[in-house]
Amino acid sequence: MSLTLDPKTTALVLIDLQHAIVSRQLAPHAAKDVVSRSAKLAEAVRASGGTVVYVHVLITDILSLPADRANPRPAGPIPPEASELVPEAGFREGDVLITKRQWGAFYGTNLEQQLRRRGIRTIILAGIATNMGVESTARAAHDQGYELVFAEDAMTSISEDAHQFSVQTIFPMMGRVRSSAEIIDALKVA
Repeated sequence: MSLTLDPKTTALVLIDLQHAIVSRQLAPHAAKDVVSRSAKLAEAVRASGGTVVYVHVLITDILSLPADRANPRPAGPIPPEASELVPEAGFREGDVLITKRQWGAFYGTNLEQQLRRRGIRTIILAGIATNMGVESTARAAHDQGYELVFAEDAMTSISEDAHQFSVQTIFPMMGRVRSSAEIIDALKVA
């Protein structure tokens, strides 16, 4: 099925492309490949007149929550740059930066306000981790009536199984799953 995007009402939302997260062992896509594809998506969205949003989580907040199976805490102190976006992610002046304290990018942030003020109706989602931050953000966006497009090769997770479950089972019920190349082509057509 073909994909058509109106850049004026489309935002790319990139989840957690930050030092502490991209430094982990991820699957099925390597973090450097996800970051590279995400930066290319950001360039294409900007060039077409769309909105680019980078979301990062405060690592100390997310690690402080009690859970039976929490993400393993790194040995030693948390590095000061842990919550900072990696430069390769391509953040530029004029992009929106959202700081979150949970998995999802909507809860306790001004993301919805930023999107609504810009007249956004479609969200392209990418980032790390597919079944955590991306899926949590997708569920909230879907509940709020946004159209969703998932950049499958611009997201990854802690395991291939976790990634594939979201991409093959959950995301197709909420929106359209496409490659980053297909999304970039859809932006060029508009």
